[in-house]
Amino acid sequence: MTVSIDLNADLGEAFGAWRMGDDAGVMPWITSANIACGFHAGDPATMRRTVALCLEHGVAIGAHPSLPDLQGFGRREMQISPADAYAQTLYQLGALHALARAASTHVHHVKPHGALYNMAARDRALADAIATAVRDFSPTLILVGLAGGALIEAGQAVGLPVQREGFCDRRYRADGTLAPRGQAGAVIEDIEAAVAQAVAIATRNEAIAGDGAPVRVEADTLCVHGDRPNAAAFAERLHRALEGAGLRIAAATRPA
Repeated sequence: MTVSIDLNADLGEAFGAWRMGDDAGVMPWITSANIACGFHAGDPATMRRTVALCLEHGVAIGAHPSLPDLQGFGRREMQISPADAYAQTLYQLGALHALARAASTHVHHVKPHGALYNMAARDRALADAIATAVRDFSPTLILVGLAGGALIEAGQAVGLPVQREGFCDRRYRADGTLAPRGQAGAVIEDIEAAVAQAVAIATRNEAIAGDGAPVRVEADTLCVHGDRPNAAAFAERLHRALEGAGLRIAAATRPA
């Protein structure tokens, strides 16, 4: 049986006159898009354009909620209560839902962004709040979180379908968490090295930590960062390498 893997990218991160990423170049090579919902990046017009681009390429549409941090691109941790995380997740999900519905389509999944994603991977109370917000909006939405993290457990606990995420171009630590972006070598810049890590995760459930130790990473979806300088070339190279390894690249099926 052919093993299937989803390939997702964080997109729609332009804002006003500020442009970020090559969404049009990345889109043909992925199967799921996580669209910024205005808190760390994105604006209504950008969200609408990105939804249209997803429809053009048959890419699953996902909400990418964040901490309210435009200046820091959502990558700075901040104090947030579970109640606020619940409300902010619903607020951002509702915004994307409105634009998707107007385009006669729907939201397929939810993946938190940046610092919120990493906080929810280790803080079960925060993870529970996010998962409950997604469940209360629609119990058939797929919740995406770090493989082995608290958000996956929280999603499963409230009955959501989940996708465990692995990272192509981020260095892992020995405990399976991601090396902080501020740490040297945390982002794998070399395309071939990042592709090799992605194929190893997809085919052997394994990455190599910064200290050289093997790390088990059981992933259903792999992330391509749309804000890397060579994002389109990387997405194409990765897509072809995964197919070459005998993998079927497809978005997860959302329950009816």
